[in-house]
Amino acid sequence: MKKIICKKEYDTETATLIKKYTYSSFGDPAGYEEILFQTPAGLYFLYVRGGEASPYPTEDILRLAKAKVNDWLDTH
Repeated sequence: MKKIICKKEYDTETATLIKKYTYSSFGDPAGYEEILFQTPAGLYFLYVRGGEASPYPTEDILRLAKAKVNDWLDTH
């Protein structure tokens, strides 16, 4: 998936996967995945997707500030 946010490109095909977090199991309407990526330019983002009752009912890309990366890693 590719998305432009604030004139910067975030692309799961060209970024490096750092860590994947899965909540629940496949088919659970409340289940979801958060996948942390780093772009070649050093920017971080989360690729998110989940069931209809999850925080991420549609797939999306959310940018993540460098200051928040360690917090995300510590809680996942």
